[in-house]
Amino acid sequence: MNPTIRAEPDPATIHKLVLAAVRARRLARAPWSGFRVGAAVLTRSGRIFTGANIESASFGLTCCAERVALFKTLTECREPIVAVAVVARIPQGPAPCGACRQLLAEYAPRAHLYVADSRRPGNPRRFSIADLLPEAFLQF
Repeated sequence: MNPTIRAEPDPATIHKLVLAAVRARRLARAPWSGFRVGAAVLTRSGRIFTGANIESASFGLTCCAERVALFKTLTECREPIVAVAVVARIPQGPAPCGACRQLLAEYAPRAHLYVADSRRPGNPRRFSIADLLPEAFLQF
């Protein structure tokens, strides 16, 4: 195992995390695209924080589910992040955008990421944050 990656959560915890993202997706506000996304963040003690995408008529103000869940975690908890799940109604699950990848690289660099189709959440794909954004901008 890569020492920079945290130990992977057990399958039951991963399933619980993905299902939390599925539930969060129901709260998405996507009146323009109709593309509803849910996310869930797992901390070291087992706490789960969720988020859903929120669209704005001024599209640049739209916020992704991953960032909503990450910001909630960071403002409500000081524990390390172990894993993140992201779901949407798309085959193989949604890939985080570049902005989400950058923030995950900064605040959850050792976490596992699970993405799944919200219609078939039982078999998520797994990535490391470093795999998603190699050579992330982390120093200035």
